[in-house]
Amino acid sequence: MAIKEGLRPGGRSARVQESIHSAVRALLTEQDRASVTVPQIATRAGVTPSTIYRRWGDLAALLADVALARMQPDSEPASTGSLHSDVQAWAEQYLDEMSSEPGRNMLRDIQASPTPGCCATIIAGQLQAILDRYPDQPKPGVDHLINLVVAPSVFRILFCATPLEVGELQGLVEIALSQ
Repeated sequence: MAIKEGLRPGGRSARVQESIHSAVRALLTEQDRASVTVPQIATRAGVTPSTIYRRWGDLAALLADVALARMQPDSEPASTGSLHSDVQAWAEQYLDEMSSEPGRNMLRDIQASPTPGCCATIIAGQLQAILDRYPDQPKPGVDHLINLVVAPSVFRILFCATPLEVGELQGLVEIALSQ
């Protein structure tokens, strides 16, 4: 369960959430994720474990919330001057970030999110920002790009020993933009 709706942004609830998120991020850098516990997080954040359980329900939901917060882009996708190179640059950066060990862990945590589709919404927003830069150009829809570029990338990151090679990714971008 995510933070309750209707809470004041920047109020005590936001400070508590940030304290808990910071504690999770710190613990994940210090120790193996399998050994992180709600009591450890609560102690680090200066709250009681019941605060965490009341807001998130369980550790998996908290880890998913932290991962989703980390996945939120802090800037617009790179603008390189063409639709093809913008999509290519975004896809290569996404593959690089998500195929790292922290990226793989974020994707695994997001799978446990009680709100399905959050990750897809973030990705769709990034891709739509790229598509919107080129209003007079024929282009595929966001779902098409997700299906042909992002989905194979995520599948390989999560379920294969090795992620896509950059050349394979470039081929998928070519296919996606040619249809």
